[in-house]
Amino acid sequence: MKYNFLLFILLFCGMSKAHAQVEEQELDSITEKMIIVAGDSLVQSSIALQEAYVFGKLKFSSYDEKLRYYILRRKTQKVYPYAKMAAERLVELNDSLANMKNNRKRKKYTKKVQKFIEEEFSEELKKLTRTEGQILVKLIYRQTGATAFDLVKDLRNGWRAFWYNTTAKLFNISIKEEFHPDHIEEDYLIEDILQRAFSQGKLERQETVLDYDYDKLYNKWKNTTKIPKD
Repeated sequence: MKYNFLLFILLFCGMSKAHAQVEEQELDSITEKMIIVAGDSLVQSSIALQEAYVFGKLKFSSYDEKLRYYILRRKTQKVYPYAKMAAERLVELNDSLANMKNNRKRKKYTKKVQKFIEEEFSEELKKLTRTEGQILVKLIYRQTGATAFDLVKDLRNGWRAFWYNTTAKLFNISIKEEFHPDHIEEDYLIEDILQRAFSQGKLERQETVLDYDYDKLYNKWKNTTKIPKD
């Protein structure tokens, strides 16, 4: 029963990539090579690349801190895809429902999404531990900018959100939990784990909707004695 509220969150949180082909073109009167991006009529002298971070080897102050970090890393990498999916489904659901004026059609569409999520992810959600469930709640906030409680409240009703929060408390999980890597050490560690996983290609990057700078977070936390250092 402990996974029901997590499944509910994903059920009601929703429900091309274009690859630029670059070619070089020599202009008759200009010696500089210009670049034409497929699908773009503008000639450019450079291409804007996505920001990337370079990470050093982690160093830990103690074995316990090392063990803590690696356990947190395993759990974070396990549940992140569910939070990413929740954000994607939320966008898809809102876009679809915005074009549906008929309540019957809206309910039918929501049930269709529900069936898909249940068949695809219910067995996996059953396997989540309490700490994995709490990390998932934090990451849902990271990806959507709203707590799991508020998402349930907005998409269902206040009583339903209260009920699921009460059920979650039986397992020491709060679906009102937010994500604040600038103030909470564990949240920073989670962010650090995600950024490293993105850079190594272990997780597919989906930008957070929250407004914070990882460089500033790193500079703030790097001098503490409780977190791993490069």
